[in-house]
Amino acid sequence: MASLAYIQISRICNQNCLFCSNPANGKLISFEKAKKIVDQYAEEGYEGIIWTGGEPTLYPRLAELIGYASGRGLPSRVITNGQKFADLSFLEELIGGGLKHIHLSLYSYKPKIQNYLSQNKDSFANIKKALDNLKGAPVTVNINTAINKLNADHLSGTVGWILENYPAIDHFVWNNLDPLMMKTPDRKLIPRLGDFEVELWRSARLLKSRGKTFRIERVPLCYMDGFEEASTETRKIVKNEGRAVYFLDEKGFFKQTDWYEGGKSSRCSACRLNGICNGLYEMGNFYDEEELYPVFVEKEKIIRKILDEN
Repeated sequence: MASLAYIQISRICNQNCLFCSNPANGKLISFEKAKKIVDQYAEEGYEGIIWTGGEPTLYPRLAELIGYASGRGLPSRVITNGQKFADLSFLEELIGGGLKHIHLSLYSYKPKIQNYLSQNKDSFANIKKALDNLKGAPVTVNINTAINKLNADHLSGTVGWILENYPAIDHFVWNNLDPLMMKTPDRKLIPRLGDFEVELWRSARLLKSRGKTFRIERVPLCYMDGFEEASTETRKIVKNEGRAVYFLDEKGFFKQTDWYEGGKSSRCSACRLNGICNGLYEMGNFYDEEELYPVFVEKEKIIRKILDEN
């Protein structure tokens, strides 16, 4: 994976997702400040910029920032809810500025669930328009899905809908909810690991059969049987990678090099994957350590799979 850096440019949004990790605070980065951060990342040797928020497509000079980063040798990606890309002319403006890759958030292929989770009655319809506009566009697209209680039983259905209607999309990312990053932790939305284990496995199996790739975040390896090498945290641990983020709040610049953030139960000490597993976020608070169990697969085989991809 390329060494990419993140910049929050907008903490305003056109949705109000129930589990938002970076809720609106009304802030926009100044254009000059954003350029200085791009310059810093270029000097530090990063290989690309990920523009994020809030909703970064609401930043009024996004195309200019993309062009500036491109001029510094940093290709641009954007993490988006896809609402603005329902407007083809706006999408073309960003592509003209040099946009190369889009991480598009889709929680469910079921309109009622997508619209409810995003608190936007037009969310699914706009995402569908955006995906239609992206067909044949000179950008690559990922689908990002936050795993929660309301979509845990149909993750593979969402994957199947994308594969049927938008077969050019090659990469998927699932993020299990991190309650501490939610604006208001709601236990009704936080799944048990067992709620999504089978559906996550079905989704991974389906994507592998179609030659697609995927990553999984905040899920312990004992719930990733047969596709452990897809764990984002495990990959970072094995490859000794970090990440840099500029936040539009009190966190400011943040650099992460330690990926052992999750909790471990007493059972984990017997697990052969303990050294490359991130563990369970918020164990004992929002997630139950009783769901963890040791596995006895070959750690070196997983490490080789990750390193051999380079």
